[in-house]
Amino acid sequence: MDMLEKLKILGESAKYDASCTSSGVSRKGSGSDGVGNAFYGGLCHSFAADGRCISLLKILMTNFCLFDCKYCVNRRSNDVPRARFTPDEIADLTINFYRRNYIEGLFLSSGIIQSPDYTCEQMIEAISILRNKYKFYGYIHAKAIPGADPELINRLGTLADRISVNIELPSQKSLNALAPDKSKSSILLPMGHITNKIKQNSYEIVRYKSAPKFAPAGQSTQMIIGATPDTDFQILRLSEAMYGKYSLKRVFYSAYIPVGDQKLLPPAGTKPPLLREHRLYQADWLLRFYGFKAEEILDEQHQDFNPLLDPKCNWAIHHPECFPVEINKAPYETLLRVPGIGVKSAQRITIARKQSKLDYPDLGKLGVVLKRAVYFILCSGKRAEGLIVTEAGIMRQLMSASTVKELEQKGSFGEQLSFFDDKKNSEAFLPSMEDAVKCLTGEM
Repeated sequence: MDMLEKLKILGESAKYDASCTSSGVSRKGSGSDGVGNAFYGGLCHSFAADGRCISLLKILMTNFCLFDCKYCVNRRSNDVPRARFTPDEIADLTINFYRRNYIEGLFLSSGIIQSPDYTCEQMIEAISILRNKYKFYGYIHAKAIPGADPELINRLGTLADRISVNIELPSQKSLNALAPDKSKSSILLPMGHITNKIKQNSYEIVRYKSAPKFAPAGQSTQMIIGATPDTDFQILRLSEAMYGKYSLKRVFYSAYIPVGDQKLLPPAGTKPPLLREHRLYQADWLLRFYGFKAEEILDEQHQDFNPLLDPKCNWAIHHPECFPVEINKAPYETLLRVPGIGVKSAQRITIARKQSKLDYPDLGKLGVVLKRAVYFILCSGKRAEGLIVTEAGIMRQLMSASTVKELEQKGSFGEQLSFFDDKKNSEAFLPSMEDAVKCLTGEM
């Protein structure tokens, strides 16, 4: 099998992993002594319309796998074309694509071959060749293999910028049913080890200038959404716990795409729950940057998201006692809870109001989305001119019915770009401009 055939098989096999993001690290090649750069501001200069980074070479080392996870296209029992890259082939492919300006970095994962230790060793060898032979200083995201020896994970962490361990499904019950070869402990143990190693490394770097960095861009994980009956509340609460315990940089949510007929899974032909994935990402921003708790966004009585309202608007509608908010006096934390005011616009408001009192036209210039915020704010004690506030009226104005319609009617919401001329890929669904901007900036 030639390299082109391998690339097509292993590039397509990797597209179900959503854990791609900007690098979060800063490192420069020195020109004559190395190639590639990674920057804090974002690994690549091009983003998919849903906000995902698209200029990583995202491949599997192999799609052969010992495991038989029912939701995975690469499961042992699935009859699909199989391929495998050698470590030298991965390094050669990456550096040649980089020199042609196709990519800025590498996202490397793998099926489990022979054993977790052997698989991890092969990944380490591939990245070592890139770093040491080719002097490649670009961004590398590597998937840690659950069950691999901690020493191997340590070596992987000193070579890669980011490490991730996919939790895959939200509960042990779901793992037992769909991934009998995996357990929650086998996933959380390496996740905890990576967290401790990152903390330890931060102290080592302070004490010893020559100490090697360990996963400087941190770690992330992914959950598959819609393959099991777990509710949005369960998923969000698990994400909150993992952010707190493991200091994750990101939790990624991947709408389940049916990859075969399995009795325990949604039938083939079922549309991926793209709107649900979208709502989870919005709620995730609220957890990380807006000061919300999972129990505020959802609760035992309301365990799933309102499909017609984003989580922040839904919270505001159900907490009328918190509004209206006086823009010229409200604390920063309170401003963040107003629909239409994001992190950046809240920061701008707190700075601008020190110079002069703000009015509604000023807020638009500061980046506030007035069509949402206007129902929840006062400027110098006054509502916007001509505004009539009723619960039914606010609901009608805030309902994102057009967004729902678009997500239901159009195709895949985060299709990985292909190196090959694939009509299906070229017609990938593009969301509205407003949704694309919200995904990129997190403004809600």
